[in-house]
Amino acid sequence: MGLQMPAGMAYDEWERAGHQLVGVLDSSCWWLGDWLKYGKDHYTDRYQRGIRAAGLSYQTLRNYAWVSRRFDLPRRRPALSFQHHAELASMPAGDQELWLDRAEQGRWTTKQLRGALRAARQGGQPARPAIEPSRRLEVPGSRVQWWHKAAEQLGVDFEQWVMTTLDSAAASALEELAGREGHKEAVSA
Repeated sequence: MGLQMPAGMAYDEWERAGHQLVGVLDSSCWWLGDWLKYGKDHYTDRYQRGIRAAGLSYQTLRNYAWVSRRFDLPRRRPALSFQHHAELASMPAGDQELWLDRAEQGRWTTKQLRGALRAARQGGQPARPAIEPSRRLEVPGSRVQWWHKAAEQLGVDFEQWVMTTLDSAAASALEELAGREGHKEAVSA
């Protein structure tokens, strides 16, 4: 019904717990999909009753089962989320493998994978997308919370807010530098 965190928990421990919870959540999609596949294959007469007993929406469970059927256990990539696989489930197996490889090697988020797929469809060819792999930046948790609050107050997606803010700061710094260089040239002339 809930999760009670110990008082005085260090940030690193809290962050690690979040990572583990996300792993459990991601795994549970696979587990439910595999559970549903098994039920459909072995209990066709009582299958619907089992779905109702699980308490999740039929459509959600159907989606889990569909992705699970499209990716047998040996083809599932532990480094990628269930959602990565779901994005590729409608493709032929060869294309799935190609995109799974790209996403895994590039360490793409689901959003990056979705963007790469969209770009490939619009370009008509499955060439390597112009999306760079994500980079990690070590930032104190208090700063991240502060930035989240700012983005939330503006009603903007956090990642988009960070990118826009940093791009704006970079443009400003480069303009200032160019202005100084222009000033130096004018003075020396």
